[in-house]
Amino acid sequence: MAEIKQLETIAAQVRRDIVRMVSGAASGHPGGSLGAADVLTALYFDVMRIPQERVEHFDRSVEQGGRGEDLFFLSNGHISPLFYSVLARRGYFPTEELGGFRRLGTRVQGHPTPAKGLPGVRVASGSLGQGLSVAVGAALAKRLEGDAEHRVFVMMGDGELEEGQIWEAAMFATARGVDNLVGIVDMNGQQIDGTCDAVLGMGGDGQLKAKWEAFGWRVVEVDGNDMEQVVDRLRYARNEACGGGRPVVVLARTVMGCGVDFMAGTNEWHGKAPNAEQTERALAQLSATTLGDY
Repeated sequence: MAEIKQLETIAAQVRRDIVRMVSGAASGHPGGSLGAADVLTALYFDVMRIPQERVEHFDRSVEQGGRGEDLFFLSNGHISPLFYSVLARRGYFPTEELGGFRRLGTRVQGHPTPAKGLPGVRVASGSLGQGLSVAVGAALAKRLEGDAEHRVFVMMGDGELEEGQIWEAAMFATARGVDNLVGIVDMNGQQIDGTCDAVLGMGGDGQLKAKWEAFGWRVVEVDGNDMEQVVDRLRYARNEACGGGRPVVVLARTVMGCGVDFMAGTNEWHGKAPNAEQTERALAQLSATTLGDY
């Protein structure tokens, strides 16, 4: 298992990658990507059980890519800069490819797609609300295969919870006792048109927890920008909370734009690229790491 300082270093480099990718493309979604960087770093570099040979020889098929490992699905696919950076830093593909973000013909398009053959991407995402349904299916497949050791993870945005399909999938998972499934909600309180409360309020943190519990899920809460807490709670969700006939959801409170002061806590940077001067300011706050830029 990775040390907390090591994970913080990786997350810091991931944030630098995000800013540089979005700036280079003059397009993309930096806010949510920066906010969820600690959670996805902890998952891929500590919590999920992924044999190294699966990383080096990724195969999308059930035979090669699904058995013998934990699986992850990104439902809120607009935070693709984060997903691509974590996959590249984990070794799924060369970090140099990050420089082609959103460029025609590259494998790192604006929203993840398996059509380009990018290792680590199992399904297309970007049409919000679908990822939990996919993850439920994958978790059921693992059960049919007799794989009781491994888990399926899926990340969703809190604005995405306004999609009705999320709650249909949540009901189905409970009804079928899908207890090898860990949902993660990135709770930054922001979406493209404003705050989540202003667009379609769900009653705040306490009521959102109560909603998931009313749907029969076990709820784990965490400060999603505190690496030590993130690792502890995700390990607990994976190893202790799973089982017993109920799925688990981790409510991770994050700050949109975390790490860059002028991006933090506002929906303004949900889908907006920084200009050259803003990029310099952001990178000055995100200190260079020993991992090096791509």
